[in-house]
Amino acid sequence: MSKSWDNSIKQFHHYLKIERSLSENSIEAYCRDAKKLGDFMESCYPGVGPQAASKVQLREFVGTLGKLEISDFTLARVISGIKAFYKFLMYEGLIQEDPAQLLEAPRLGRKLPDTLSFEEINEILEGIPMGEPQGHRNRAMLELLYSSGLRVSELIGLKKSQIFEDIGFLRVVGKGNKERLVPVGKAALKYIRIYQEEVRNHQEIARGHEEYIFLNRRGKKLSRVMVFMIIKEAVERVGIQKNVSPHTFRHSFATHLIEGGADLRAVQEMLGHESITTTEIYTHLDRDYLRQVLTDFHPRK
Repeated sequence: MSKSWDNSIKQFHHYLKIERSLSENSIEAYCRDAKKLGDFMESCYPGVGPQAASKVQLREFVGTLGKLEISDFTLARVISGIKAFYKFLMYEGLIQEDPAQLLEAPRLGRKLPDTLSFEEINEILEGIPMGEPQGHRNRAMLELLYSSGLRVSELIGLKKSQIFEDIGFLRVVGKGNKERLVPVGKAALKYIRIYQEEVRNHQEIARGHEEYIFLNRRGKKLSRVMVFMIIKEAVERVGIQKNVSPHTFRHSFATHLIEGGADLRAVQEMLGHESITTTEIYTHLDRDYLRQVLTDFHPRK
């Protein structure tokens, strides 16, 4: 890749990290998309840097992607990355007109998230073998995911100083380093306490990881992959035939609140959604639930 593309993408990376405070995963995805465009331009239009790329050339790039066997979701994500890259160039005053502004992403159907019933949640939690040292940690983690609707990144990044047991709240650091207070259930606090007293306080902790609540056997902060594996094993143990991830617990948390009559704004605040429209997906789940209740119990169904 030419120096002009390489330098622009490095500056873009710095902007996303310092100005936007995005997660490392989001930064890598955006920069990867910008690099795809850079590789295309170097191949088809050598010598044309990011500041000189035209609307026609960007549309041609999108058209090339469309001919590949990639999903609409992936295509939409790449286009989003390119738009973000050119918004950055506009922000820095490096271009006067945004050639990506009119790029059209495929329309994506809004897929309702998978959820677990309250009974299935209980099955999974009760199925965790508490006779094993890591069982205490795993029970505390899953109780917390369901109790407070945390993202997996928020769970593994949780520190001791963020738990306020006396008032029953967590101080969560979410996307873009935005903080929010989230209530936490008594059961989750109970199992966190048991894990800390019975396991965590007796293990050797790696330097720099002393404040993190959930640790692996080497005394280091858990990885996202490890949490996925723990959940997969817990679900398989009780024979539930669903594709369950950490996000499934978050979806279930929100769905059960809405089904119970919780205010949408309150759920938005607890989930840390920037827009209420993101939270509104759970009202569709609620309508399905109500329709099912009508079908099952109404005398003139």
